[in-house]
Amino acid sequence: MKEPITFAMSEAFKDMLAQVTCGELDASNCPVRDVMDHISGKWTSLLLFALAARPHRFGELKRAVPDISQRMLTQSLRDLQQDGLISRHVFATVPPSVEYRLTPLGESLMPALLGLVTWANAHHDQVRAARAAFGQVVEEV
Repeated sequence: MKEPITFAMSEAFKDMLAQVTCGELDASNCPVRDVMDHISGKWTSLLLFALAARPHRFGELKRAVPDISQRMLTQSLRDLQQDGLISRHVFATVPPSVEYRLTPLGESLMPALLGLVTWANAHHDQVRAARAAFGQVVEEV
């Protein structure tokens, strides 16, 4: 049998892991679940990467993510704004124009999100192969 894979964990991470696995941390107040619930949305990473490049107006974001509905784009932007990851700026033009941009908090998220995206790109073929193999095992059972 193979040895389990190990990786270096910070003491803070070990403490949080111990709290979660021992049931000492209330799941409804878990900071990881709370934040991940919002940033793991289907459209969130695409919107954040678009805004990391530069500020965008609503229509530009709609074109940057063409398969998102207007309703979902509006809701996703509101959620990101509510979490303090993006800001909304209204310009006094006729008609008024609105621009969205990352906040400093949103900018601080980008290295971690980039790491996840890099990992996903590097391992996508393996994940797809594992899904296919799992599907075959389920069909055989």
